[in-house]
Amino acid sequence: MSLGQQVATNLPFLRRYARALTGSQATGDAFVRATLEAALEDEELKASLDGGRIPLYRAFNKVWSSAYLQIENEGAASSEHELGAQDSLGTITPLNRQALLLTTLEDFSAAQAAEIMDLEPSEIEALVSEAVSEIDREQATSVLIIEDEPLISMQLEDMVQSLGHEVYGTAATRTQAQEIVANGNPGLVLADIQLADGSSGLDAVDDILAIGSVPVIFITAFPERLLTGDRPEPTYLVTKPFEERTVRAAISQALFFGSSKPLA
Repeated sequence: MSLGQQVATNLPFLRRYARALTGSQATGDAFVRATLEAALEDEELKASLDGGRIPLYRAFNKVWSSAYLQIENEGAASSEHELGAQDSLGTITPLNRQALLLTTLEDFSAAQAAEIMDLEPSEIEALVSEAVSEIDREQATSVLIIEDEPLISMQLEDMVQSLGHEVYGTAATRTQAQEIVANGNPGLVLADIQLADGSSGLDAVDDILAIGSVPVIFITAFPERLLTGDRPEPTYLVTKPFEERTVRAAISQALFFGSSKPLA
């Protein structure tokens, strides 16, 4: 494969990374163009790109690092999920944001990200940890728990509070959920499907979403009731019995994207 073909193959992924990093497709593409222009003017840099994806990102990183500007979100995001992600990324300091995006969005290992950013793998791991902490601090919210099993409800309350969130309220039935949200919506909903009086957590969530958009995570022993293909399936679905780390991860993702609509 020629150098031109290698770059062309990896270019869509670099553009995706640049867009996420800057919060704007136009600005991201400008940095990508600057990287390619620099490679055309520097034979050594151009030759290095023959090594594949890592050298291309490394070259981009040098351009980005030497010309970093605080970029305003220009509204180029095409979906609610992308807008939510850009808002969250905007709270992270530049180096932390790079490390997080390289190891998550771009799926590089810590060692590969370290090579791209001219750092040690341990430094990348520390930056990613800081980025996650920054997001968590910015995303503290109020959580409504719709769950009819008292022990599970208490477990979820403890988990929510340990993550720095506030418990907006707990409900064991659809009616109780309606009463809790009568004066406003929480920032996140954790909902079971089968509730105490035979009512449905699905209906309770529909009542809430009719008032306003709220990220929802379903935690249920009956996932087959949602995974039917007959209606839009939820993005965040945790099966009982669950592991706390699974719920924690779902909470972080739901708040990061700020939406419970299915991911495209």
